[in-house]
Amino acid sequence: MTKYKKPDITVVTSKGQVVIPQAIRKKLGIEPKTKLLVYGYQDAVIMKKMEIPEVTKELEEVYRMVDDKIAEYGELADKEIDEIIQEYRKRKRASA
Repeated sequence: MTKYKKPDITVVTSKGQVVIPQAIRKKLGIEPKTKLLVYGYQDAVIMKKMEIPEVTKELEEVYRMVDDKIAEYGELADKEIDEIIQEYRKRKRASA
């Protein structure tokens, strides 16, 4: 059986800001700089936590792959670097 919690009340500031109650932030893992998708539906405002991939980590992995190839074979042509990127993307899709 689902437990319903008593709703919290929050106020919109003059700048349009809203405070999300602490219990909800903790439950959903909403921390500073968390991105939220916000849209209106009928008379409601709906917010959804967005999971944005960490692009920096992905770039570092691709750079490491390119560096490893350069260490093994020397300088690479643009076409060879593109092939490494395509290989990374293919591997990532397969694991998703």
